[in-house]
Amino acid sequence: MINDAHTEKLRLKVRFDCRGEGKQGGLFSRGREGEEMAEEAREQKAILLRNIPIQGVRIDEVNTNSEVYVVNDEANGREIAYAPVEFILEADTIEEVIPFLLRDEFRKVEVLSPEEILLEKYQVERIIYRINEELRSYRLYLEKQLSR
Repeated sequence: MINDAHTEKLRLKVRFDCRGEGKQGGLFSRGREGEEMAEEAREQKAILLRNIPIQGVRIDEVNTNSEVYVVNDEANGREIAYAPVEFILEADTIEEVIPFLLRDEFRKVEVLSPEEILLEKYQVERIIYRINEELRSYRLYLEKQLSR
């Protein structure tokens, strides 16, 4: 159980799906190009997860062996490839994992341990505050991208 004493670390299995989109062009080349781009994005993400230190978080067991899958984007009629990367994330608090769970690539999370999590009122308040901070930061990033 995670509580004030933080007796057991939070362990999560997280899945990100890295996106790859081929250029519009030939009928047969688009999908393959998108798959290659997705695989390249996945490899870059795996390198970052393995090598960039994040205070309060440890990344274990990065798995890049899942099959690339392709979906049709109905909005623009293009095929988009996704390459899954799964990893085990270990953290002392829930607040430390929020930035991972609010990423565009995030698809799935499974709590491996502890079996039960007990949160005090102030902990819930900190979690809500952290979510708000992450969303605000992302909104500012999007505004900068759109103003270019």
